[in-house]
Amino acid sequence: MNLLFVGDVVGRAGRQILGQQLDRLVDQHAVDFIVVNGENAAGGFGLTMEVVREFRKLGVHAITTGNHIWDKREFIPELDRCPDVLRPGNYPDGTPGRGCAVFETNTGIRVAVINLEGRVFMSTLECPFRKADAYLEELAGKADVVFVDFHAEATSEKMALAHYLDGRVSALIGTHTHVPTADAHILPAGTAYQTDAGMTGSRDSVIGIRKEIAVEKFVTQLPARFEVAKKDPMLCAVLVAIDESTGLASAIERIMVLDS
Repeated sequence: MNLLFVGDVVGRAGRQILGQQLDRLVDQHAVDFIVVNGENAAGGFGLTMEVVREFRKLGVHAITTGNHIWDKREFIPELDRCPDVLRPGNYPDGTPGRGCAVFETNTGIRVAVINLEGRVFMSTLECPFRKADAYLEELAGKADVVFVDFHAEATSEKMALAHYLDGRVSALIGTHTHVPTADAHILPAGTAYQTDAGMTGSRDSVIGIRKEIAVEKFVTQLPARFEVAKKDPMLCAVLVAIDESTGLASAIERIMVLDS
């Protein structure tokens, strides 16, 4: 099966190019399952039900997130009502939502999606390594394919978790930095890996934010109200081919589509 993972969708520019390009990518690569990281999709910060419905209409099967999932407070109660929207699973027990879910493709392949958040330079959460172990124990016999979105800042933490899970998950792809990395490969035991998928949003920006505002903040060190950039959208994604009989990856490809 072919799984397409689209990196952090940032604001309207990201949603627009996703809507313009997704069908073509699905047809071109015979995609069976689509995962999109949507934590910045609503105005650059968080999610709304309107955006979730927009993604569903595009055919997205699962929406992963990260630390910005809490930015739209009105959406937080929806996390318990949206089985296709995940938040990082290593938040404390009792936090709204879920960090793992199993979906089924039209051909009957059971795809588990796990969402985790890093701890280095980020929040003090439960250990993502041990939480991954717990999820995999729960998933035993219940999934043919296991995909992990690891939303983390440190490349070392992403790489370490990938090696820790090598051979136990089909793919682990990093998100959060919004910059696609050139290290897509298959680890020795069969897990596909890329440190960061990159973002789907304005290329003429500073990680999706209007460049003028970001530059001024760095120069002056004064507070600034970030605004999402809109020009020159691009789509960053990762395509993974997986043998559903073994649950291991056979190929991985970086994808970048620029606005025509």
